Amino acid sequence: MWPFDIVDWLMLAVPIAYLFVLIGSLAVFSSLYRKRKAASAASLEPWFPPHLQRNVYMSLLHMENPKVPDSILKAALLRRATEDIHRIVQVRNAKQALQVLLQRGSVGDDLWKRFQRAEKEIEEELRDVVSEANAFAPNWGQTIFQSASEMAQNTHIRERLNDILSTSQSEKEWWEKRKATIQSEFMKELDDEKEASVVSPVKGSDDDAVLVEGGGPADSLKGKKKKGKN
Repeated sequence: MWPFDIVDWLMLAVPIAYLFVLIGSLAVFSSLYRKRKAASAASLEPWFPPHLQRNVYMSLLHMENPKVPDSILKAALLRRATEDIHRIVQVRNAKQALQVLLQRGSVGDDLWKRFQRAEKEIEEELRDVVSEANAFAPNWGQTIFQSASEMAQNTHIRERLNDILSTSQSEKEWWEKRKATIQSEFMKELDDEKEASVVSPVKGSDDDAVLVEGGGPADSLKGKKKKGKN
């Protein structure tokens, strides 16, 4: 009885040990793969530059002496949400074009991983802003991004207007220079035409003088008649 039981246990122990070894190997491989993937993702360059508005808000929020008033904190949070609006627009505009380039093989997987990480970061950022806004006032998280969007549009309009004004000034200066050049060229052409009109009659008078001095057809006929009479 005992030998048979030992053999049975040994036959069961072999596959059980194999399963333990297999599961352990898979666990080690999975852990190493996740660590390597995390290290690779951490080594990728961020899609966006550092979030300055978020850093300013967090610095003001954790100031204890003196304590920052809520009005300033709300303004800083609104500026943070405005920067988030700019980043959302950039992500939406870049996603479709990046997908097309990825399908064509024009960009590598690293760029796509950077973009996906940026999407996750912006989603977490939006949730954090909503949570912070609701902590200041109930339901403010539902309207803060609407206010931030209006601020972003106003900022864009002001920047566009400044660009137009600066461009119009340079175009005005260019047109003034061009107008002066055209005027000077036109006056030069008028002066050349005046000089040509003054010189041409003088040449004609010289030719007439030569004809008079040399004698014309009428003078030659008169000379022949006088010779015939003689």
